[in-house]
Amino acid sequence: MVVCIKQVPKAQEIQVDPVTHTLKRVGVPSEINPPDRHALEVALQLKDRHGGEIIALTMGPTVFTQSLERAMAMGVDRAVLLSDRALGGSDTVPTGLALSEAIHKIGKFDIILCGEETTDSSTGHVGPGIAGHLDLPQITYCVDVQIVEGKVRGKRAVEDGFEVWECPMPCLVTVNFGCNKPREPSLSGKIRVKRGGLVTQWSAADVGLAPERLGLKGSPTVVNRVDTVVLPARGGKIFKGEPSQTVIELVKALRNDKIAGV
Repeated sequence: MVVCIKQVPKAQEIQVDPVTHTLKRVGVPSEINPPDRHALEVALQLKDRHGGEIIALTMGPTVFTQSLERAMAMGVDRAVLLSDRALGGSDTVPTGLALSEAIHKIGKFDIILCGEETTDSSTGHVGPGIAGHLDLPQITYCVDVQIVEGKVRGKRAVEDGFEVWECPMPCLVTVNFGCNKPREPSLSGKIRVKRGGLVTQWSAADVGLAPERLGLKGSPTVVNRVDTVVLPARGGKIFKGEPSQTVIELVKALRNDKIAGV
């Protein structure tokens, strides 16, 4: 199993470069993309039931090794970091291409697992993009994944309930946020990570990627403008006195603030 994960800025720490209009990633507090943690847990549950090997894969600067090491401390067997300056600023198109080429270099696999989307862009494009490049069947937005009689069975969340789909392996599955409780890193896993030597690093050239198809050059997404919203300071007011009078004052204050329905 290959699990594609991404290290994203923590939601409250997101910063945008005013010149390049891309997210700042270096020096910003970050974490494993939350839906990707659920994809990791699905892979670990499948390994608990059926055995096998899990490889975590990510693309980004060398600091992304932090997320790969956390994944290995959770129980992942190996990890690959695809890191190259040429990849900087890539949108979902070169990202899907780069990850698919890295998976091709990894070699034989049965299942690729991805989170449904990332919290820093929320497109949901990368998983299906990888499946497209590798010509794989895919089941998206799964809340449960099983292997039944040699096939992958995914329970999909849809607007009015659930659907159950099956497809042969190899295939790709995207996993919904909140569908399980990701396990914490174990002590033995942390010790294993501490010993080092578990992350393999590849460049764009190592997986056969042409520079002109990567980064901002290879990204069709155009950001015309970035606005920073400054929220006003929040304050409170306490009304004291007789209830009958304070209620009148409260309603008057709400009307002055144009609170709907008052």
